[in-house]
Amino acid sequence: MEAKRLQLLHELMPNAAVVAIIVNPKNPQADEQLQELQAAARTLGVQVEAFKAGSPSEIDAAFAKLVERRASALHIPANAFFNTRREQFVVLSARHALPAIFHFRELSAAGGLMSYGPSLTDAYRQQGIYAGRILKGEKAAEMPVQQAVKIELVINMQTARALGLTVPLPLLKALVASYK
Repeated sequence: MEAKRLQLLHELMPNAAVVAIIVNPKNPQADEQLQELQAAARTLGVQVEAFKAGSPSEIDAAFAKLVERRASALHIPANAFFNTRREQFVVLSARHALPAIFHFRELSAAGGLMSYGPSLTDAYRQQGIYAGRILKGEKAAEMPVQQAVKIELVINMQTARALGLTVPLPLLKALVASYK
């Protein structure tokens, strides 16, 4: 998913030379996310710079550094801690006029530029179905593991306008297709 997010950000901003990524060093998947993103960046001809943040103050510091390094765009990978700091990410992205892509629609709805990832609503629905099956007597250990089925692309057009970005037609078509 990280590679696809970078591709979508690149489609929106093909001239972005440096894309910053903020990773949580406390996240066991952080290295894997960064490696996936760096491999995708090489394919797209984009430079990725990583910044670490595992606390609210480190998020502020990471933004200060990435602005100083003149990052053109920002990629925020999936991370439970980052989900709890969505307002901070959105405010800092807006303050620094930095286009950012996130993993859940809720971050775009809060003012972030774009998101691409699984639908939390769909995931919660699946959890409810599983809970119902368990309450009816099925054994949790015998139930198959399921992954998100519904993937959403969301572009906050108001944020895009505020950043002076024009969303290209192929990306708009992909946006419409993701809701069919």
